[in-house]
Amino acid sequence: MKFKKSFQLAFNMLVHSRLRSWLTIIGIVIGIAAVVSIISISLGAQQQLQSRLGGLGADILTVSPGVQRASALGFGGDRSISGEPSSTSQVKNLTERDIVAIKSVSNVKYVLGQISGQADVTYSSKTSKNSRVTGVDISVWKDVTTETLNSGRFLTKGDAYSVVIGNRLATSVFGKEIPINSKIIIEGVSFNVVGITSEGSSIYMPIAIARTILEDKNNGNFDSISVKIADVSLSNQTVTDITKKLMLLHGILQESKKDFSVSNPASIQETIQQTLNTMTLFLGAIAAISLLVGAIGIANTMFTSTLEKTREIGVLKAVGAKNRDILTIFLINSGLIGFVGGFGGVVLGTIASAVISGMAGIGTSTASGGVGRGGGFNLLTSSSVVNIPLILGALFFAVILGMIAGAIPAYRASKLNPVDALRYE
Repeated sequence: MKFKKSFQLAFNMLVHSRLRSWLTIIGIVIGIAAVVSIISISLGAQQQLQSRLGGLGADILTVSPGVQRASALGFGGDRSISGEPSSTSQVKNLTERDIVAIKSVSNVKYVLGQISGQADVTYSSKTSKNSRVTGVDISVWKDVTTETLNSGRFLTKGDAYSVVIGNRLATSVFGKEIPINSKIIIEGVSFNVVGITSEGSSIYMPIAIARTILEDKNNGNFDSISVKIADVSLSNQTVTDITKKLMLLHGILQESKKDFSVSNPASIQETIQQTLNTMTLFLGAIAAISLLVGAIGIANTMFTSTLEKTREIGVLKAVGAKNRDILTIFLINSGLIGFVGGFGGVVLGTIASAVISGMAGIGTSTASGGVGRGGGFNLLTSSSVVNIPLILGALFFAVILGMIAGAIPAYRASKLNPVDALRYE
């Protein structure tokens, strides 16, 4: 019997199946949908994580005073290199001596000391209270910063009373856009806007001027030190070397008593990635239960179908059908059940992942490599990616699952004695 004929017979069996067959298909739909939605959200979360950490710069280490949690890296906030510590203990200010010590560590390319604080900013008779002001060393800032410019330029030598401001501050805060070369007033001092960054609302200015604007920062210390390294693969070793160097400089013998933190985006990414993988595996195991139930349903449906079509099998064998022909028909039938369930599962899973992302306020991208972007750092609902490999993989898995579940019933059907089959009532 030709394959085309076997496929037609198997397809007719599916089309004319009773209600239990379609209930079995629903079980496969639910299982595949759960798997697709979980994997798509996991893929989106991984890409969102890489995008967030990539924006901070994998080659940028941040030294902060006190014991600092990883969340201080600034997820969900401005794309500045570093910020004030979110949680500190045993706080001791960072000084110029720390910068000199860090510069002596191998694999360190640039070192940037920063201060930050709040100040009142006025433009066009409107005042923004407590805007973020960051003082930077303009000689190395553009070599270290992860900011990108929307317009204008970075600060250069000779820019005493010049600033670079964030795009949000330039377009939204004062009700009208701040163009390049405009004047803004910060704590009563006039500054010229020479650049606007692509994101955020921070104001960057030379650190010497920032110390005069931020009164509590006029002590020669730094709020954070950003370190750009030459070789990212040596980031963990560089963190260790910097830690040892600063502990020696601060006279600290036990690491548990250190008064500073060195954050490494690469190691943080690895930790979060492991957590994501564990969560995905756990949720995937739950979804697999639905698939197992669906597979059992397929096997039950195929056993029942074998009994119902015993006489038809006898007729086919009587007119010359071989065992392998009967086996092929029933395997194709079970594979079609899996395919229909898989197709429905892909559609339902894509919709479910889009709804979950939408509820989180995030857009869903259905394309290979697409990623939804949003305002919060919620890794499990931050975005979803439904790409071609995922769709094809889900369909292939559903078909194979159906054929495996129907293998034994198909084998039993192929072994029926034609005489006994014709006599079957």
